[in-house]
Amino acid sequence: MDYPISVSEDGIKIKPELMNSEQLYHCIFQNKVLLIYKDFQDFLNCYEIDEEVIVNKIKNNENDEQIEKILEDYIKTNDMKK
Repeated sequence: MDYPISVSEDGIKIKPELMNSEQLYHCIFQNKVLLIYKDFQDFLNCYEIDEEVIVNKIKNNENDEQIEKILEDYIKTNDMKK
């Protein structure tokens, strides 16, 4: 299965038809991490992280499990889960 998000100089392209509901996808564009997911009503949601430390950790890591851990730690550290 192709990854539903692609990045080019012109921007990002999202193919929602390739996305699973409630699954988090990510990409890096213009030194920002974009987190994208399709909810159970098929609405797309996008969040942006521009903190350099987090962006660099994700850039330097290709392991999906490790990236999830980095994001989970970020959410806990910033008390974002409510």
